[in-house]
Amino acid sequence: MEPWLIPLYDAERMRATDRWAIEEQGVPEAELVEAAGTALAEAVAGLAPQGPVRIVCGKGNNGGDGLVAARLLGAMGFEVEALKLFSGEPPGDFDAWLEGSGAVVDAIFGTGFAGAPRDPAGAAIEAINRCGAPVVACDIASGVDASSGEIAGAAVEADLTVSFHAAKLGHRVAPGKWHTGELAVAPIGIPAGAPVEPAAGTIGPAVLALAPARGPRSTKFSSGQVAIAGGSRGLTGAVRMSSLAAIRAGAGYATVVVPADLEAIFEAGEPEVMSVGCPGGDGCLAPASLEAVLRGFDRAAAGVLGPGIGRDPGSVELAREAVAAIGAPLVVDADGLNAFAGELERLGAREVPTILTPHAGELGRLLGRPVEKVSAHRLASAREAASAAGAVVVLKGDDTIVTDGERIAINDLSSPALATAGTGDVLAGVVAALLARGLEPFAAACAAVLAHARAGRDAATRIGAPESVIATDVIDSIPAALRP
Repeated sequence: MEPWLIPLYDAERMRATDRWAIEEQGVPEAELVEAAGTALAEAVAGLAPQGPVRIVCGKGNNGGDGLVAARLLGAMGFEVEALKLFSGEPPGDFDAWLEGSGAVVDAIFGTGFAGAPRDPAGAAIEAINRCGAPVVACDIASGVDASSGEIAGAAVEADLTVSFHAAKLGHRVAPGKWHTGELAVAPIGIPAGAPVEPAAGTIGPAVLALAPARGPRSTKFSSGQVAIAGGSRGLTGAVRMSSLAAIRAGAGYATVVVPADLEAIFEAGEPEVMSVGCPGGDGCLAPASLEAVLRGFDRAAAGVLGPGIGRDPGSVELAREAVAAIGAPLVVDADGLNAFAGELERLGAREVPTILTPHAGELGRLLGRPVEKVSAHRLASAREAASAAGAVVVLKGDDTIVTDGERIAINDLSSPALATAGTGDVLAGVVAALLARGLEPFAAACAAVLAHARAGRDAATRIGAPESVIATDVIDSIPAALRP
């Protein structure tokens, strides 16, 4: 795995790591359970609960971790009650039992769980979510699939999750991410060096050091040239923001390829950016624009197609023809993506790298399925699209997923300020700039996603509130965000 990714495990790889520690390294399983229960108890004690601690225990090691935590919390002087869900005795009224709790520990299911919880577990989970007390999850919130973040039924809404040895995919990928709360990773005595490749990784800041710095012999051409095609009447801002973001992200030269009758807007608005006016459409790009579009990309080291291009039938046809013909690494964004709705495989014909940057709605259109299905299966949907298109897919969100179908990277840096119009255009420009500066596509996408999130956070700090940030504020924060 890339050294700049911080490991994430799925259920299978975590089981394999446990087996290696126990069977090959001689670590007694009881010691692992004791260490996990200790970490759990310490986390609960750190909340200083005002009232009894109720611990709901399932089967196997997860329930065993909960029972260890109960014993240790009792020794610390806390009032503790533990309930064994699968003891064979009727569990009774969960709401009544949980009433007045100072804290609740969810130790029902571990990382090996998948599917929808059945009663009594389902009823217990719903009661835990109703009780109003702080909830601490043991390893992962019960009901969340540790390998995908998917939720098929009831799932605990934890305030704090104590994960053992390493974080899991289900902690970082929505909707599981929304059930994790604060995540604490606790070592439990598994030695380093397990011969188990992690399933994925969160994007670490070391990826930002991959982009080459300018030196005394650098020129605007050697620093990376970016071309950006798009724009239409009423949507000129998207191309302007994408091009300015590319320059702020280190591209030495940027050219916008836009409708000829709108070119004056770009010339007046961005003096640092060159422009190519394309004939053929009434305020939009059209099939007759193709030759001019390709001319604009002739010397580009990387490009973007789609910001502001619109959904006019001629623009859709132009987008399809241009994506097939452009010979530079290409970021396809916004309505450039919508041009391939239900025809994702057409992108696989490109012989040079392609990066797709959809949000869930756009990915749903590419795959021909409702956005709700994409949102419920984000990781699987992103991997499916990447494989079908032969591309790197950047599925945007607070848990932005980057995948080429095999490698998986997750952004775990929350940045609510990015929930505003235009920030997707900014991201596309940053990705293209890093491609033009020489990063391979997967690394370029990961570095851009992290820098984009950092820029959103920096902008929120400068402006004073995430709700007041606009996309150009994010552009201004790109230089600081790109520092390793």
